[in-house]
Amino acid sequence: MNDPSDFAKYIDHTILKPDVTFHDIMKGVEYTRKYGFACLVLSPYHALRALKEFKDIRICSVIGFPLGYASTLTKIEEAKELIRNGVAEIDMVMNIQAFKDKHYEEVVDEISKIVDLAHKENVIVKVIIETGLLNDDEKVKATELVIKGGADFVKTCTGFLGGRATIHDVLLLKNVSKGKIKVKASGGIRRLYDAVALILAGADRLGTSSGVSIFEEFVKAKEKLR
Repeated sequence: MNDPSDFAKYIDHTILKPDVTFHDIMKGVEYTRKYGFACLVLSPYHALRALKEFKDIRICSVIGFPLGYASTLTKIEEAKELIRNGVAEIDMVMNIQAFKDKHYEEVVDEISKIVDLAHKENVIVKVIIETGLLNDDEKVKATELVIKGGADFVKTCTGFLGGRATIHDVLLLKNVSKGKIKVKASGGIRRLYDAVALILAGADRLGTSSGVSIFEEFVKAKEKLR
């Protein structure tokens, strides 16, 4: 992680606020290209346009976002449209209501259906479990279900419901994963200190709307150490 290009690969640069414009997206594309972020995360509305116009970066989009309680059929159709248009990665929200009702087979079935569609086209799937709404036992169970569903990553939060990425949660999810799945930390990551701490705790990716400032802070810190 000493090299800026290696650090950049941890960052999913995220532009999901409801009031962003395509001008904001274009700036995000420029920074993703310039700094080499892992991907640029966009709403389906903006992702579908960006996928047509920008072929040289990895674009990720979201389904069932941010509340997770859309029907499985709705999530499948969202995924199909994004995959058909060339998305590289999908961040889906677990059905938290089904999980809270302990309908675990339903949760796994939904994840599996999205994963099957995505993996046929080599699309990465990350499942958001919304850790801010779960106790530790539930976080462990949710991670186990995500693993069972075959996803590539378990992700902490949407960032829309007040939850935030914590070192405790990353350590917990990483311990449960036992190398079977990667961990994406997301929610409230705004400073280099937070980013580095989460990576050291075991995060494989960081979802943040502050990717540019965090990366530039990393570069400045490296220059001071020379």
